[in-house]
Amino acid sequence: MSEVDRSLVGTETPPFTVEVERGAIRRFSEAIGDDNPLFRDPAVARSHGYADIVAPPTFPTSFRLPGDPVWISGLDRRRIVAGEMSFETRRPITAGTVLTCRMRLAGIEDKAGRKGVMQLIHQHLEGRDDQGQIVFVAGRTTVYRPAEQSLA
Repeated sequence: MSEVDRSLVGTETPPFTVEVERGAIRRFSEAIGDDNPLFRDPAVARSHGYADIVAPPTFPTSFRLPGDPVWISGLDRRRIVAGEMSFETRRPITAGTVLTCRMRLAGIEDKAGRKGVMQLIHQHLEGRDDQGQIVFVAGRTTVYRPAEQSLA
């Protein structure tokens, strides 16, 4: 008894572009409390061989899709809870990088909980550079909680 359409597993969102800016990297590093100078000072970043300041590895969490993916759009948002995240970085993201990103529905898993069966929605956000090379893959598990049961 699935509420998330399992036939959509493997579906991808349309591509969207992220232009990585210095200010966004600095604000993100401040928000997570990381004062690493590679994230803030272009001269320090260049002295370490980078073209510009480097984004923290979790920076892709700040990338927003233009709209909800088709597998999320029909769900009751009150029942959606953030779950686990993972990050695979093939090379550092630096200011000035332009990424083409897509999210893919990787799988749906049913899991028994105290209030019933919940669905774990496994998604992968992939970012590629202008040469088509993968720069990062961010895994995201979203929990879709069971509907409230009446006690009648």
